[in-house]
Amino acid sequence: MAKRSGNPARRLAGIVLLIGLAVAAFIAFRFVHGWSEQGPAVQDVSITVPEGATLSDAAVLLKRAGAVRSADAFLTRAKVFGAGKSIKAGEFVIPAGASNSDILSILQGGKTLTRLITIPEGMPSLLVHERLMANDQLTGSIPVPEEGSVLPDSYAFDKGESRAAVLKRMQAAMDKALAQLWAERAPETVAKSPREAIILASIVEKETGVPSERPMVAGVYGNRLRTNMMLQADPTIIYPITRGKPLGRRIRKSEIAAVNDYNTYAMVGLPKGPIANPGRLSILAVLHPAQTKALYFVADGKGGHIFADTYQQHNENVRKWFEIRRARGEL
Repeated sequence: MAKRSGNPARRLAGIVLLIGLAVAAFIAFRFVHGWSEQGPAVQDVSITVPEGATLSDAAVLLKRAGAVRSADAFLTRAKVFGAGKSIKAGEFVIPAGASNSDILSILQGGKTLTRLITIPEGMPSLLVHERLMANDQLTGSIPVPEEGSVLPDSYAFDKGESRAAVLKRMQAAMDKALAQLWAERAPETVAKSPREAIILASIVEKETGVPSERPMVAGVYGNRLRTNMMLQADPTIIYPITRGKPLGRRIRKSEIAAVNDYNTYAMVGLPKGPIANPGRLSILAVLHPAQTKALYFVADGKGGHIFADTYQQHNENVRKWFEIRRARGEL
């Protein structure tokens, strides 16, 4: 009868060792693979990492947002594969399916989500206030800002930031832009102060939507101010009625004749204050006006204006404008 070779205990130990090695290899594979495999998020998610937060804190936030399967597993892998770099504070967008590796790169890279609030050129302060108050990602309350104090532009903000802080940046931007543009003003400008520049620029802003026309419109108004002619700018009639909001109807004769601090059909010179928040180009137009003899302008029916040096020329242009309106059925 043949003799059995080997010790049964040793054979069993060998089998157990092989199984253990296989399990260890599988665990090691899963650990490494889990670092780069697709994550569980089915859509983009955002997380906000507060100042002073640790990697452990971020792992919990990621788990709550559904960006990782396990906070502990993410934390362990990040410590092993993360090269020791610290994470940044801020709001981050985690793309759908982002791996643990991708997520750590995002948190360490510091490329935070950019939220913007845009103030269009010529927006009056009443509407600036409404836009800021309507943004539910900002906090706190603000008064209606002083007219003409906000520079139209797009401004980045953080979720939860105060409206007062955002408004302060908008007004600081206007102060900076105005100071720079005023320092570089041309001698032809009729503005005697930065405030006068803002007032006239706000009228230019509201009178034309064609950027290339702004220096010409500013030149016409400059000529009128020099000769003590009334500016007769329709937007100055509307402003004391609506504070810059659209009138929604035609201007009445009684409103044209109304005497107040803004209506340039009933006064010579500039209104007492701006009628909107002018953009850089309108301020630049006032401080570098076109050199022209024109004193009048009227709509051309194409979105722009026709300019005239004399009242006779102007009347002919007005006649043509009325013909255009009749052809459109507007009269």
